Amino acid sequence: MADVHVLLDEWIANVTDDELLTELKAMKEAGDENAITDAFFQDLEFGTAGLRGTLGAGTNRMNIYTVGRATQGFAEYLVKNFENPTVAIARDSRNNGELFVKTAAAIFAANGVTAKLYPKISPVPTLSWAVRDLACSGGVCVTASHNPAQYNGYKAYGPDGCQIASEVADAISAAIAGVDMWNGIKSMDFDEAVAAGKIEWIGDDCLERYYDAVVDKSVCNLTEEESASAPLKLVYTPLNGTGLIPVTTVLNKVGITDITVVPEQKDPDGDFPTCPYPNPEIRQAMQKGIDLCQEVHPDLLLATDPDADRVGVACQDGDDYTLLTGNEMGVLLLDYICKMRAARGEDLSRKVAVTTIVSSAMVDALADEYGFELRRCLTGFKYIGDIITSLSDAGEVDRFIFGFEESYGYLSGDHVRDKDAVNASMLICQMAQYYKLQGKNLVEAMHDLYEKYGYYHNKTVSLSYPGADGAAKMAGIMAALRAEAPAEIAGSKVEAVLDYKDGVNGLPKANVIEFDLEGGNKAIVRPSGTEPKIKLYIFAKGVDAQAADALIAAIEESGRELLS
Repeated sequence: MADVHVLLDEWIANVTDDELLTELKAMKEAGDENAITDAFFQDLEFGTAGLRGTLGAGTNRMNIYTVGRATQGFAEYLVKNFENPTVAIARDSRNNGELFVKTAAAIFAANGVTAKLYPKISPVPTLSWAVRDLACSGGVCVTASHNPAQYNGYKAYGPDGCQIASEVADAISAAIAGVDMWNGIKSMDFDEAVAAGKIEWIGDDCLERYYDAVVDKSVCNLTEEESASAPLKLVYTPLNGTGLIPVTTVLNKVGITDITVVPEQKDPDGDFPTCPYPNPEIRQAMQKGIDLCQEVHPDLLLATDPDADRVGVACQDGDDYTLLTGNEMGVLLLDYICKMRAARGEDLSRKVAVTTIVSSAMVDALADEYGFELRRCLTGFKYIGDIITSLSDAGEVDRFIFGFEESYGYLSGDHVRDKDAVNASMLICQMAQYYKLQGKNLVEAMHDLYEKYGYYHNKTVSLSYPGADGAAKMAGIMAALRAEAPAEIAGSKVEAVLDYKDGVNGLPKANVIEFDLEGGNKAIVRPSGTEPKIKLYIFAKGVDAQAADALIAAIEESGRELLS
């Protein structure tokens, strides 16, 4: 990497975007070494998750130049590997999303790749759907998921609708490395490309087919009389993202119409003014919805993140509202799906459910109960998508019944190859109605599962390491853990250490270390692939909720010390 000051001068000499140029000149004039270093100390890494970073000027930022260079590399890969290549493109509600989409589309078009664009903001699952529905060679979704407003990203997809595999990411990354930022990017006028048929708009018919495919994944066994006797009352928030139209459209199609939308979070807004972190995993993002629930008194609160691939839920629990975790909702949904399928007389012994190595151990108890095959994969829904694709390739896609990850991502069908909050929202609401007929909400239903299977509790702790120094510190922490693993954590003996860097149980290589503790508890350490964070996943089972939580707290305290 060149000297950061050399790069700063190079950008000032070549950038034509007024806003970015102003930012660069101000950076140079202020002489802020930290800001200059952070903007230029590295290129944004292109991996299986594509690109993700904060908006702004520099090689380590999301801007039209870094997006353009990545797109040129992706285009060259598609041209090399596909005849008459096409690419589907979508965006969520984030700032600069439309700019990045048009920038990418014009570059694809100039390179001989026909770009098919959603004309309006669209959820991630609709992009995964469009790739396969329109028989595209690849896909791009401009999104940063549930990150804060200053972020945006560029997710790349293969022809199977999955995020790209590591070998494809490596090939595209190599192509990107050979692209001259200032002279090596082919582009053309966007409107001229549309007129020439090199850029096409995706029609409403594609979305309608997606909606039909989602509704087709319903497993609801309630009669019309039962549904009418327990109508569901819902408060919903799209968190200023893309979920409003697709979620309400699908819910209306399955008869759920009593929906109150949180007004402050209804309209798309890339600034996410109601919360600094638009993530349905955290209470702060859900608070506006909880406040409205105190007035409306619904059966549940439902929230989708900005790109509508994750969904969170809260239900009344005494005088307050309790947020269900991603693990809890995954267990609830899988149990519900198995109940409904078994009631139809389906043989569950040949069915396959998929979750990740960092998701709840309670799923193993469900597999024992219902007899389905459970497969675990690495963190990232692309790995769940890969398993669905492998089943499809073997002519056995009907075996797949559900996949989930602890970070609030769920999928019950093969219609897409990424997590789908629209699909999950339908299932959650139908499940809530099923339990309402029994006089329970979802928090109470989860309590019953804990009583039946045991108190499997989980917690994910994210520790941030920003900037150039942070990246080095993260690498040092992982190296130290590998060099000398702790003998005990929270007073519990470490009985085994699994290092995934060379692959474990046939899984791909990954920068993940698992510490198995006595008593069946464990801690897993994994650097995030898209953010400057290390995540600590904690697993504990207790005789009751209090005992499990005490174990979680003790492991967290020890884990934070290990990662400091």
